[in-house]
Amino acid sequence: MKRLPRIASADPVIHGVLKLVFVDGYEGVIDLRPLLAKGKVFAWLQNSENFKAVQVEEYGHAISWTDETGYVIDLGADSLRRDCERQAEIHKLMVG
Repeated sequence: MKRLPRIASADPVIHGVLKLVFVDGYEGVIDLRPLLAKGKVFAWLQNSENFKAVQVEEYGHAISWTDETGYVIDLGADSLRRDCERQAEIHKLMVG
């Protein structure tokens, strides 16, 4: 049985882009800018200071941001890991 990915750390690289380190040692960079451009739910994260406030949830199963009203925006570790790996593959193909 495959273990669910867990995040050890999440650090902003530039606005909309995070470097994620997973507990199994995998490190990836994920570009969330296309996601942030979608809809009202992510509008608060379009401010770079707000984006920098990323937190790793307890046990590393998600990252999250909490706005001034207490609303939590979270993204799960499993989808983030999948997207990190996909974006790395695309980058590898483009760079050659």
